[in-house]
Amino acid sequence: MTSLNLNSIMIGTAQPEPLARFYENVFGRPADMAEGGWYMWQAGSCSLSIGEHSEVKGQAKEPARIMLNLETKQVKEEFERLKNLSATIIKEPYEMGGGWIATLADPDGNFVQLMTPWEQE
Repeated sequence: MTSLNLNSIMIGTAQPEPLARFYENVFGRPADMAEGGWYMWQAGSCSLSIGEHSEVKGQAKEPARIMLNLETKQVKEEFERLKNLSATIIKEPYEMGGGWIATLADPDGNFVQLMTPWEQE
């Protein structure tokens, strides 16, 4: 059986600079790599990359298809912070299974969820 490791997630965009500024504010730090219109933030063993893609135009047509799930114990506080970064509110914080979830959208309309860390029992 082959074992695969999720290495990175790439968001293709027609507007890499504004999207990179948004995620710089989300992560609270500049990109770990910024070169030739591409930006990358390392997050654990996975990275998030943003760059211009010739096949991407305008807003995400199906923004719920893939969601970035960002774990935090402060879902409500981070929701307010991201809301103040001009993220679009999709769903206010709500409780589910003993944890909290909130959904917002980035400048391209891609969904970003804030989630309480999942703890195995």
